[in-house]
Amino acid sequence: MAGEGGAYRLRCSLMGHGQDVRGLTCGLFPQGGFVSVSRDRTARLWAPDGLNRGFTEMHCMSGHSNFVSCVCIVPPSELYPRGLIATGGNDHNICIFTVDNPAPLYVLKGHKNTVCSLSSGKFGTLLSGSWDTTAKVWLNERCMMTLQGHTAAIWAVKILPEQGLMLTGSADKTIKLWKAGRCERTFTGHEDCVRGLAVLSEMEFLSCANDASVRRWQISGECLQVYYGHTNYIYSISVFPKCKDFVTTGEDRSLRIWKQGECAQTIRLPAQSVWCCCVLDNGDIVVGASDGIIRVFTESLERTASAEEIQAFENELSQASIDPKTGDLGDINADDLPGREHLKDPGTRDGQTRLIKDNGKVEAYQWSVSEGRWIKIGDVVGSSGATQQTSGKILFEGKEYDYVFTIDVNESGPSYKLPYNITDDPWLTAYNFLQKNDLNPMFLDQVAKFIMDNTRGQTLLTSSDQFSDPFTGAGRYVPGSSSGSSAIPVADPFTGTGRYVPGSASNAAAPVGGVDPYTGMGAYQSAAAKVENIYFPKKDAVTFDQANHTQILGKLKELNGSATEEHKLTEDDLIILEKLLSATCNTSAETPTAQQLQTLWKAVNWPEDIVFPALDILRLSVRHPTVNDNFCSEKDHVQFIVLLLKFLNPKGKQANQLLALRTLCNCFASQAGLKLMMEQRDEIMTQAIEMKSGNNKNIHIALATLTLNYAVCLHKVNNIEGKAQCLSVISTVMEVVQDLEAIFRLLVALGTLISDDTTAVQLAKSLGIDSQIKKYASVSEPAKVKECCRFVVNLL
Repeated sequence: MAGEGGAYRLRCSLMGHGQDVRGLTCGLFPQGGFVSVSRDRTARLWAPDGLNRGFTEMHCMSGHSNFVSCVCIVPPSELYPRGLIATGGNDHNICIFTVDNPAPLYVLKGHKNTVCSLSSGKFGTLLSGSWDTTAKVWLNERCMMTLQGHTAAIWAVKILPEQGLMLTGSADKTIKLWKAGRCERTFTGHEDCVRGLAVLSEMEFLSCANDASVRRWQISGECLQVYYGHTNYIYSISVFPKCKDFVTTGEDRSLRIWKQGECAQTIRLPAQSVWCCCVLDNGDIVVGASDGIIRVFTESLERTASAEEIQAFENELSQASIDPKTGDLGDINADDLPGREHLKDPGTRDGQTRLIKDNGKVEAYQWSVSEGRWIKIGDVVGSSGATQQTSGKILFEGKEYDYVFTIDVNESGPSYKLPYNITDDPWLTAYNFLQKNDLNPMFLDQVAKFIMDNTRGQTLLTSSDQFSDPFTGAGRYVPGSSSGSSAIPVADPFTGTGRYVPGSASNAAAPVGGVDPYTGMGAYQSAAAKVENIYFPKKDAVTFDQANHTQILGKLKELNGSATEEHKLTEDDLIILEKLLSATCNTSAETPTAQQLQTLWKAVNWPEDIVFPALDILRLSVRHPTVNDNFCSEKDHVQFIVLLLKFLNPKGKQANQLLALRTLCNCFASQAGLKLMMEQRDEIMTQAIEMKSGNNKNIHIALATLTLNYAVCLHKVNNIEGKAQCLSVISTVMEVVQDLEAIFRLLVALGTLISDDTTAVQLAKSLGIDSQIKKYASVSEPAKVKECCRFVVNLL
């Protein structure tokens, strides 16, 4: 599309936004249209005007209380066949619009700072990046997972074509690749904030940054090429359809078109900051800038603007003021510049700039290859043509501000940086500044007055509560009351032995995925007989019950002989533990005593090299309601969880890893343990997944069982965030695990999670789990793997 060889010229200029145009994206509906967002707090949908070369504003969407920073289209679904429009703003929110309503369909809340990048994927997933250093994965109206790992603002996000793969680019100068919610790789090379990402193929992508470079990367981590051309920050990058050519925009007032790896054309604009660009399906380029105007450029002669419009654009460009301090034109010494005669010599390449001195004024010209002439692109003056009010390009700690003041509190002390946006409340900014730097609150009036004096007249939107004291009266600061997730309702306690017998969950009467398994469509039929789904949704937790008491006690006594004096158990202690073992394993009618539990706690705190038989006793004992309640109750649960997680260290002893995982699984056997496991799910699963990297099949089975037990609980409560974490674990662990028993338990967990939950089904698909598991549908032995897999595939 970009390879037609013609030069790009102006198609049209679109007025409508009141301030900087910060984001653009191609629209699905109407065809050939696009959506723009601006600091004026609005998003606008534009449709091609069939009568001329322009576009018509279809409607203006409002929903944000601050600047709108980014926009993307969510692909069509059965419910919304024209797709949805997602916008992110400085109010920390994401607004979701239909294409025919100016008010939001719903608002996504969860980020703690500006949402500055959005990308959509298959099955309705949405990825957002924020100044709060996190990216979030959303599905419908819920946050599925939060990607944490960057140390500064995330300026760019992209969902890759391969399901489950996501990219984030950050002010920490790195790009991270995420699979199923976990960071797989970090790309380093850029020397400043990464500002934009664009996907070339399943294996390659582009990035642009404040270091004025574009990089082409392989997903495997290799940087294939670095492109130079811009002379200042590059804000945006967009790829042409069906090829690897691309366009970039930046702080050097330019749009640059790259073909076959070279900058083929440079188009200057009469605005300092060219914030954003997108390429339409017909190859036309849309750009948004700090002057609030959207401009469209085209290769097509039929769509090129009239001679009058092009002349008007060139006149506007020639009257622009260029600040030499930006460095866009290199080092300038006015005394050494030639006169107008210098323009008689043709340029050597498109976009070449030439400075001349005419009547004491310095003028900048750019060579146009297509027109064979020098076009004036502005007057070089001592001050910037873009005010801070419009460019808003000062970066502090990886975030954008209109101002960054240096405050000297006293002559001998250090200086402090005070960042400020002109929509901020100066009193609140002053208060936060004093709090952050631990300065005396008596400076509040002084700092607020300093801000107001130095930003006088720089208000963006007048409102009745502008500059009001946040502590009194109207305009008072009320932190966003995003309600945190409520406590997880406790499910009914499990009954029965819970011993793992595949097929014990008899739910044959329940149709699978809304389809009768005996007669309906999609039912799995074996050659011999119709197979019923006896595998999921699993109703009860799976526990590890088998044990040889004699061997465990024998090993405990043997290792006790080599223990140091401080850890050595007395003969009485050993007898107490033997009684505890028989009491908890149903070989006696006695109830475990407090003394027995104290002795067990002493034993499980043995050194790591000898503790495993004590851990085995804990693993068996914790199934007993009395022991479970003792260790998992609110009084003692913190040290209990800390103890078990200590053993889930990838460098620790495998015996301890295995028994700690099995103990966690057995905690689900009773009410107190179940409640504790659900409360500590995030921390436990984050630590447990590190056990995937070994090659011990028993550890893999225990890890799969832990995931299955969480799936059983999550099936009973509507906790989609918990399901998202479990699906991520299943996807990640399936990639490395070989043992078919572990695979089987992961399949049961997966089936349990997605049963009767269309959102979980969508999420599993978006993570690519459906393609991950298909190979297990052809496993011959054990048959349960194949059968269970086919039931899961039917749901997906």
